[in-house]
Amino acid sequence: MLLTTKELFETCYGRYAVAAVNVFFMEEIHALFSAAQKAQAPFILQTTPFAREYAHPTMLLKMIEAAAEIYPNTVYAVHMDHGTETHILNALQTGGYSSVMIDASHDPFPTNVARTQLIVKKAHALGISVEAELGVLTGVEDDLVVDKTQSFYTDPDQAVEFVSATGCDSLAIAIGTSHGAYKFSGAQGLQMDILQEIQNRLPGFPLVLHGGSNVNPEVIRRINAAGGCLRTDSTGVQQHEIQAAIPLGICKVNIATDTRLLWTMVTREFFRDQPEEFAPTTPGKNLMKTYESFMIDKFQRLGSTGRSVDFR
Repeated sequence: MLLTTKELFETCYGRYAVAAVNVFFMEEIHALFSAAQKAQAPFILQTTPFAREYAHPTMLLKMIEAAAEIYPNTVYAVHMDHGTETHILNALQTGGYSSVMIDASHDPFPTNVARTQLIVKKAHALGISVEAELGVLTGVEDDLVVDKTQSFYTDPDQAVEFVSATGCDSLAIAIGTSHGAYKFSGAQGLQMDILQEIQNRLPGFPLVLHGGSNVNPEVIRRINAAGGCLRTDSTGVQQHEIQAAIPLGICKVNIATDTRLLWTMVTREFFRDQPEEFAPTTPGKNLMKTYESFMIDKFQRLGSTGRSVDFR
């Protein structure tokens, strides 16, 4: 069942969060749908401009359509993540998406408002939800690179003005997370005081946590043991932080880094342990099994297991 993110958030707000997972290829889409059907958990598939350019938009959407036929008892949204106007307008014209994100967070506030207003007008005319962003996250995701000197937290008062002016359906906020594998150093974590202030000023309004991966140290260790060279001095968002954020309006938790790390771990270990192999199908099957288990656990941790029934 394809829904808009607005429909998902109206039901989950304050009760549980929906996993929003970036996808690039067949094995990920297969495993994500399979996990969601087994867990009976609503979820969001996300494609970035980078993913669309890599696989082609039509290929991605056709794979998603096929997965929906294979796993008919799923509840999901299809979301354009970190879209530019070019990609968003194409997505609106060609169909297949029930939600889009306009990321003008790096622009001055008035420009962010103006760009978001334009997308909201066009998307709402088609019944499609819009996510916007206020505040800037550091880190690396696809071809997006943001230095620490360019980042800033979301201002709670400005968030109220932004939502009122744009009419967006959900707001991605900057409260300390970052994109990529290197998120937090030392004891740094989510700035819960900022999140609380935003919710106080926007009660009932869906908020989005970008950079929501956990970055499991054991996965990093296994990657490095299989020939990788990833840093070990950083961690992702911890489970207790996610649990504390959900009652404060976090409805959507973006996951990209964790699934990339799973691919790296499974692939490196397979060819390390079986160097004579060269077929992609066996490590692909291993990835789908590992990915499915990971997502079933993630649904449980977000509180969304068994919640597909809410939409039937």
